[in-house]
Amino acid sequence: MRIYLIRHGETPSNAGRVVQTPDTPLSDTGAMQAEQLAKRMREVGITKILSSNLRRAVMTAETLSEAIGIPVERRADLQERNYGEVRGLPYDDVGANILDPDYEPPGGETWREFHQRVDGAWTHLQKVAEDHAEGTGDIAVVTHGLVLYSLVSRRLDCARVAVVPVGFHNTSVTIVETPAPWGVVTLNCIRHLEDEESTCPEDQDPRV
Repeated sequence: MRIYLIRHGETPSNAGRVVQTPDTPLSDTGAMQAEQLAKRMREVGITKILSSNLRRAVMTAETLSEAIGIPVERRADLQERNYGEVRGLPYDDVGANILDPDYEPPGGETWREFHQRVDGAWTHLQKVAEDHAEGTGDIAVVTHGLVLYSLVSRRLDCARVAVVPVGFHNTSVTIVETPAPWGVVTLNCIRHLEDEESTCPEDQDPRV
């Protein structure tokens, strides 16, 4: 069985380099990306979908749900890092690099708090995978870029792929084999996007 870790589609804030708010929807481009993702996932055999409960992730997950005919389980622990008072600001107006290891957003989550939350989400996902009977299909998890970074860099075996990127492409797919050691076999892959040049077949590093 495999777990497909997926970033949501593009939003207007992604394109405009704005720190996202919880209610940010997909852009028209993001909606098209979600459709292309759904076409790819129809070929896989997904039988369970988990998603962040933020709007952009839910919209991506619901597109996948409609394509394969199974419901979405929404989870708050899969949300993007809470950037508090700087949400809605252009990156250039924040006055700091929000990805710096020492940056603590006013009214938001510290890195430590964020990683602890993601660890809780991973513990739940491991249990879901272990309870999901072998041969009954794979699991899709629709979430956010920093959640993916936290999981891949801290909780997964990346011996078969390249250095983990801080940035993950919109609707990128990262494939994890189960059970332990929970190895990544495909990283940050966007071969389903027709306007991209990435081919990244399974078990091959896409070199993003």
